[in-house]
Amino acid sequence: MYGLIGQMKVAPDKRRDIIALLAGATRDMAGNIAYLIAEDLEDDSSIWITEVWQTKTDHANSLKLPSVQDAIAKARPHITGFGTRVETKPIARD
Repeated sequence: MYGLIGQMKVAPDKRRDIIALLAGATRDMAGNIAYLIAEDLEDDSSIWITEVWQTKTDHANSLKLPSVQDAIAKARPHITGFGTRVETKPIARD
């Protein structure tokens, strides 16, 4: 498995819009096990995204999907930066 955890900084008044956009665009992605979007409780301009994939290739392929490309294009003007980003190796529970 392959995982990512990342912080996205957005205009504070656009955070809910960006979350809705990402949530809608990331449904039914091949190889995706989990795609969680969370509001940072201490920073109203931060979103945390936790992703779990079958493979790193599945993640790379997801970035080519028309729905994901459209969401990126719509979100880009409201993204002010990125914070922490880590790649992980999720461990499956038995």
